Amino acid sequence: MNKKIKTEAVDALFDAILCLQTREDCYSFFEDLCTVNELLSLSQRFEVAAMLKSHKTYLEIAEKTGASTATISRVNRSLNYGNDGYEMVFSRMNSGEENA
Repeated sequence: MNKKIKTEAVDALFDAILCLQTREDCYSFFEDLCTVNELLSLSQRFEVAAMLKSHKTYLEIAEKTGASTATISRVNRSLNYGNDGYEMVFSRMNSGEENA
């Protein structure tokens, strides 16, 4: 975990996110919190991560998402050398699908 981001303010933000219960809650909160471009950038990175996990090529990912190769590379680096956050979320999402 990056000690630079571990602050009381970030803790409070994450506590607020953990209070969200529905997708509509998320839309309301994140539309107030983020600009449209920030939210689209976050969702693009998440889509890139999912496509990398599915072994798509950089070219396929760039064509589908519009992400730059620099963004794709940055997400790939996080997948391979990060804190396993993407992996944790993908795993939980997959186990949620099986239980649905």
